[in-house]
Amino acid sequence: MNDSLISVQSLSRVFDVSKPWLNRVLSGQKRQTLKAVDSVDFTIERGTTYALVGESGSGKSTIAKMLVGLLKPTSGRVHIDGVDLTNASAADIASTRKRIQMIFQDPYASLNPRWRVRDIVGEPIDAFLNVSGAERTRKIDELLEKVGLSSKDGAKFPHEFSGGQRQRIGIARALASDPEFIVCDEPTSALDVSVQAQVLNLMRDLQRDLGLTYLFITHDLAVVRYMADHVGVLYLGRLIESAPRQELFDSPAHPYTQMLINAAPRVDGFGRMHEAADGEIPDPISPPSGCHFHPRCPQRLDACRIEVPVVQHTGRRAVSCLLHGQS
Repeated sequence: MNDSLISVQSLSRVFDVSKPWLNRVLSGQKRQTLKAVDSVDFTIERGTTYALVGESGSGKSTIAKMLVGLLKPTSGRVHIDGVDLTNASAADIASTRKRIQMIFQDPYASLNPRWRVRDIVGEPIDAFLNVSGAERTRKIDELLEKVGLSSKDGAKFPHEFSGGQRQRIGIARALASDPEFIVCDEPTSALDVSVQAQVLNLMRDLQRDLGLTYLFITHDLAVVRYMADHVGVLYLGRLIESAPRQELFDSPAHPYTQMLINAAPRVDGFGRMHEAADGEIPDPISPPSGCHFHPRCPQRLDACRIEVPVVQHTGRRAVSCLLHGQS
């Protein structure tokens, strides 16, 4: 039985990228918008990891920020356990927000350099949990030890730690409010390969022990192979393919997914995906008509220049491509 914790429906985000009003008047330019996320749908089953992959500019981080409330969707819905976070009362949102946390990409920029580690980790406890001073201290010590640090590290400042240790602090902070769902925005991309493996192993162990549900944002297909249960592929804001991990890697259906997999380095361990897939990503302010991928697609049809593909569902796979079941 499908036990979905997160449900995203027709999620879109549009940014106004126009020049200032006076510059537009003087130059005769019209207002410009950028559709960073375009009607995206997916669900995440409780206790699993859903990975969103794609090249830079595909909309991955924008989706992450909307799910944790850092950005408001232009349209669409985000549900956690049936609660609509985009159209809920303030009380419902407040009670639900503590169930969602985020691990950020850069462990050097995401920690306040003026705060001691115990204050960084304790901030969500103060915001969401009503506990005494002694209980707060006990919980912080427990969290630090859970992520492979020492309770004595709580008295230190972030600059006294390596990048991998700082990311462990970020993970401890994310766990502090006892969340069920954690959005991981490229949490290992700034780390050395050997450190990546340690942090990913920690995250898998925590998921198993605490029953966590992850949304994993990444461009690294080796990380996807290791972490994900289900994978969604984004291109210029559109979700063009979604499938269970092994099914996606064994038989990618969309030409863009095939291109990403072919561009990934053939190395053991956690190598980073090459950004240099065939061709260049078009200007997102004025994307191509029809299927956005058609200018780069070696299998394109004439209709791909005109028709916007409709999502086709086959089992647990969904693909948005005219090569699959459309006239």
